[in-house]
Amino acid sequence: MWACGPGECSLSHVRIDIVSKEFPPAIYGGAGVHVAELSRVLAPLVELNVRCFGEPREPNFHGAQVQAYKVPDDLAGQNATIETLGTDLAMVGDIGGADLVHSHTWYANMAGHLASLMHGIPHVISAHSLEPLRPWKAEQLGGGYAISSFVEKTAYLNAAAVIAVSDGMRKDILRCYPEIDANKVQVVHNGIDVSQWNRDEGTDVLEKFGIDPAKPSVVFVGRVTRQKGVPFLLRAALQLPPEVQLVLCAGAADTPELAAEVNGLIEELRATREGVVLIEQMLPRREVIQILSHATAFACPSVYEPLGIVNLEAMACGAAVVATATGGIPEVVVDGETGRLVEIQQVEDGSGTPLDPEKFVSDFAAALTEVLSDPERARAMGEAGRTRAEEHFSWEAIAERTLEVYRSVLPTD
Repeated sequence: MWACGPGECSLSHVRIDIVSKEFPPAIYGGAGVHVAELSRVLAPLVELNVRCFGEPREPNFHGAQVQAYKVPDDLAGQNATIETLGTDLAMVGDIGGADLVHSHTWYANMAGHLASLMHGIPHVISAHSLEPLRPWKAEQLGGGYAISSFVEKTAYLNAAAVIAVSDGMRKDILRCYPEIDANKVQVVHNGIDVSQWNRDEGTDVLEKFGIDPAKPSVVFVGRVTRQKGVPFLLRAALQLPPEVQLVLCAGAADTPELAAEVNGLIEELRATREGVVLIEQMLPRREVIQILSHATAFACPSVYEPLGIVNLEAMACGAAVVATATGGIPEVVVDGETGRLVEIQQVEDGSGTPLDPEKFVSDFAAALTEVLSDPERARAMGEAGRTRAEEHFSWEAIAERTLEVYRSVLPTD
């Protein structure tokens, strides 16, 4: 099935089918970025098909063949988990002929699992998050959360291999699913294409959104979900020096309740200080890069983060990163070198809630203030972050590690 040449084993004639909910141009999270970049670097090395959710895509992506699948008409409007399973089922037959199927997130796990059973091929999973560690999703999905949890567990326990995006994520997998064979859980970090993330000293984007380039700024980029910890950041911002701007590039909240909480905190913050900039839209990369390039500090107050590609993006743009010391973040951010890590003690119910929320908020505010108070040191941290992103998180290295995982589960006849 795959041939070994001198010093290496080529997979150039092996067909790999990647299954993902997200794929360009419809990307809203780190998993989507991962799938797009991994597909780009794998396409020259294997025969690659990508199967994704939603509207039709361009059929060729850097040499990968792409096919999109809509929710079946008779399931449209059902609970999101039912729509997801219907889309997964539509993919299974088309995966026939592949040598290996590789799924990303629970949305695609059942397609991979069923295709493995149907076609007798190995199923590899990349773990970008874990349902047991996101119990707040029950607010969003209702009974669908029990279904997504069932799907994930079933797929993980039966997969030929599971790729964790950090060592912290690997530990979480083995803790959440102790029945799984630890030998089949391997670490392959997320990465970044630093050629696409370079500092931009321009100011046109800042002017567009009312950001003052002459004042220090703390920037957040991400979705408004419980795991991202936005309410903690907003409370911490009340303790920052008055001249500091807070720039929130935030997508829509997961639930109306979370939206109301966040909006209330923003109103409270605006009542006490100027320079609170809320950008409620997904920005083009160029605009995000310019905002990050002018950030004195990038804030990542997540209570759950398997790795955090957004931290790599900020580092590549030369921003010092202040982030929670949880999940895979400490494998990216080096405390005192590329930014600051804020320790957190968390409730062990899967929610990630700080045991002492007020202490976490105060500690986060103190770490931000430390970075903001010394702009020269902040800039040096940003430069060190750029170097770290370049040297340790290239997608080419990640592609080779992924191929090693494929080789470990493919038959060698």
